[in-house]
Amino acid sequence: MSGERSAEDTVGASPTSEAKTPRTERGRRTLRAILDAAAAEFGEKGFHEGSISGITSRAGVALGSFYTYFDSKDEVFRALVRDMSAQVRDHVGPRVQAATDEIDAERIGLESFLTFVREHKEIYRIIDESEFVDPDSYRQHYASSVERIAKRLQAGAARGEVRADVGEVHAWAVMGMNVFLGLRYGVWDEDVSPEDVAATANEILRKGLAPN
Repeated sequence: MSGERSAEDTVGASPTSEAKTPRTERGRRTLRAILDAAAAEFGEKGFHEGSISGITSRAGVALGSFYTYFDSKDEVFRALVRDMSAQVRDHVGPRVQAATDEIDAERIGLESFLTFVREHKEIYRIIDESEFVDPDSYRQHYASSVERIAKRLQAGAARGEVRADVGEVHAWAVMGMNVFLGLRYGVWDEDVSPEDVAATANEILRKGLAPN
């Protein structure tokens, strides 16, 4: 595969990542392979021990192909954090739409998140390391998650499904619970089903967020 930067495969900088946006299907497949390989490389070795050569070897692409999309290891790591955040959003979002009410939406959201984590355990190491490698990406990962939860809670409050005074603190509390449940029941062990974990957590929310 050619490692030359070409106008056919790239067009400026992506608004959501440091990667140059591919214009062709071949380019999209190559970029996806690089990001997936970076997740495996950094998930296994960490940022400092991981390498560009390790990423290209895992992806099965030439070194030049890496530089078609990224200028450095730092850049691909930043893009990976954003990519993994987007994957979580895209995995959970559509499933939440099937909820019967806001409390049920949080149950489905947590259940979906746990399922995702079990298939992508490396996400915790990568996100945790981003606090030191790229603090802005680390903060944005959690801030964007809280923003989505807050919007759901506020919409639920408007429909009378949860207490009227829900706000940012409630959203951060929900997100914090989800993060640590994901660590315990998604990364460390899988001894309880995502459905049962989500149901137990949801009972806490149902009582704590009930309308007054």
